[in-house]
Amino acid sequence: MADILRVATFNTELGRKGPGLLLRDVLADKDPQLAAVLGQITNAKPDLLVLQGVDYDLHLTALTAFSASLAKKGHEMPYHFSAKPNAGLMTDLDLDGDGKLGGAGDAQGYGRFYGQGSMAVLSRYPIISEDVTDFSGLLWRDLPDAILPEKNDEPFPSTEALAIQRLSSHGHWSVPVRHPTLGVVTLLTYHASPPVFDGPEDRNGKRNHDETAFWYQHLEGIIGTPPTARFVLLGDSNLDPERGNGRGEAMRRLLDHPRLQDPLPKRPTVNWDQTGPMRVDYILPSSDWIIEDAQIVADPAASRHSLVWVDLRP
Repeated sequence: MADILRVATFNTELGRKGPGLLLRDVLADKDPQLAAVLGQITNAKPDLLVLQGVDYDLHLTALTAFSASLAKKGHEMPYHFSAKPNAGLMTDLDLDGDGKLGGAGDAQGYGRFYGQGSMAVLSRYPIISEDVTDFSGLLWRDLPDAILPEKNDEPFPSTEALAIQRLSSHGHWSVPVRHPTLGVVTLLTYHASPPVFDGPEDRNGKRNHDETAFWYQHLEGIIGTPPTARFVLLGDSNLDPERGNGRGEAMRRLLDHPRLQDPLPKRPTVNWDQTGPMRVDYILPSSDWIIEDAQIVADPAASRHSLVWVDLRP
């Protein structure tokens, strides 16, 4: 029987209120939310897993400890990757237009400290770190057809802010993994800004739209070099194609791309008190995979987001 590859994405919502606190909680092994998150992952047993909502530190100490906790619970994912995030990367400008400097919204991506609630990849197979492409430094204004925010027909919050503002609120990564029989499998992943918590200029809504529009342009070869075969686009777009305040046309366009498949159409993946069920977490395999199975697994004790997994074979 051909190899089955289980790929998963999970916004764990494990971000803590200060640096080092996630590592503290992982090592203490007493936090009920962490236990529930680990249980979700060990039950799903993914081969490749993208996490959102995990705090970044320079030496990946918290991620390493998290991986060790998984192994203790019976599911080894010895290979991990994370790149320097935009979350909490502070600037000296007013990026969110609130008239103040030094706030969480004045970082390249929202964060009360550097790396709060960032992304990571865990894998059962070697990650080819030297071949990772990190698009997280791309300026928002340099995205072709970017929808940049304006107020009173002027750049919002300022021309100076848009001159340094990056597109990615967390990151956009292309991560190749070496499978022993399938060869190289590429993960295209991101975690977009929520399209809310702004004013009539719709800064967050426009940025959220463009963070997803980036991947359409990547697949078209407009930005970067897309993988030629066996890839999976996955992550948290914070964008339902039909519901909510986001600009759903970006998600609908991506879902319709001929190089992608949608194994779980119209299935909600999160339940927010303000909105009810919405679909914001996605796994979109390239069209050269055969989809064997797919599930959305919820546990409110772990996260408001469900863990999403898809089984693939060549």
